Amino acid sequence: MTKYIPQIKITDSKQAVAIVVGPPVMMKFSTEGLLNVGFAAENIWISQERKMCCGIGKCGHCKIDDVYVCLDGPVFNFTKRPPANRLKRGRTMDINTKKLKKNAFRVTKHRGLTASRIRVPGGHLEAKYLSVIQHIAEAFGNGTVHLTSRQGFEIPGIKFADMPNVNQLLHPVITGLDINQQGVGQGYNAAGTRNVTACIGNKVCPYACYDTTVFAKQIEKVIFPNDLHVKIALTGCPNDCAKVRMHDFGIIGMTVPQYSQDRCVSCGACVRACMRKSVNALSTVNYKVIRNHEKCIGCGECVLNCPTLAWTRSQEKYYRLTIFGRTGKKNPRLGEDVIKWADQNTIITIICNTYEYVACYIDRNAAGGKEHIGYIVDRTGFEEFKKWALKDVKLAALAEVAANIYWKGIKY
Repeated sequence: MTKYIPQIKITDSKQAVAIVVGPPVMMKFSTEGLLNVGFAAENIWISQERKMCCGIGKCGHCKIDDVYVCLDGPVFNFTKRPPANRLKRGRTMDINTKKLKKNAFRVTKHRGLTASRIRVPGGHLEAKYLSVIQHIAEAFGNGTVHLTSRQGFEIPGIKFADMPNVNQLLHPVITGLDINQQGVGQGYNAAGTRNVTACIGNKVCPYACYDTTVFAKQIEKVIFPNDLHVKIALTGCPNDCAKVRMHDFGIIGMTVPQYSQDRCVSCGACVRACMRKSVNALSTVNYKVIRNHEKCIGCGECVLNCPTLAWTRSQEKYYRLTIFGRTGKKNPRLGEDVIKWADQNTIITIICNTYEYVACYIDRNAAGGKEHIGYIVDRTGFEEFKKWALKDVKLAALAEVAANIYWKGIKY
């Protein structure tokens, strides 16, 4: 169409006014054509309405440098178009917010500014990396750092133009935490699967049944990077300090208490502790303590309260896996037990199989292209999920799998 512009018969092109509307490429060449035939730049108006999305300056889709098309336009005089000479150079006119978020930056409510989200699998890192985060916050952010609910760091106040510099500075942190990355100095390659959170584990806490940080990092290695919206949390014991039942996958540490009758003096300390603090799975018969395995939750209270070390933790590590707890606007609920007395390999295989299940059944038309796993299971049924989840799983001898699960929760 632009080839017809020179054929337009205008007696005084300097006084003529042109309004250009259409795809960016068309507007670029149309504007150049109008200038070539003598139109004054101040008499040319262009519309960027097709770049708008939310219309209120929140989503950032129409942002061009420091200009929001929806708030400052959408019609601009050619001499004041955002930014100058972009059309002439043929460069992109907006911020790719999908790419920005995939790179673990946040779309914020502050014009021209973003926030960098830093993963810390298991919530544990060497103190030396804190100085790197401090430097980024002071050099490129607003001098503050937010500790997120998912045990990561968020650095607000970063200009869009500074994102490559931030990614370069984050490289030693990403490498030091052994997080998978596809290129040096490019930052994170996905943000859909959230940071794997964990309580402090048995390195510090006497109640914990395993090293939560080590297991969290093992899970991180097999699931990241990935764009699917998945939340995983680990807790060392049934006290559940990490609130794992509010996640897609909650991993609770368990132990099979080992009883040595030769060391037992029948003081009853373990029985009382189990009755007062746990599920009353112990009883005394003929001066011997009997453990009800079906009732026992593997918390280890008997181990902690025995004065003669008659109870010890099992060398094998066991776990209870809860699935598809969630918050949100529609149906917040707690996760339910799908398997108990499972080993690490079983947990990791089930999680990996679930990614394949989601890729098959996710609603591609869901808002933002995201659908929480729990809603997918609600749609397909638990039996279909279970078939996918247990594929190639070799269950431990003690493992117990739920026959069916019925979630409750609040429904709005």
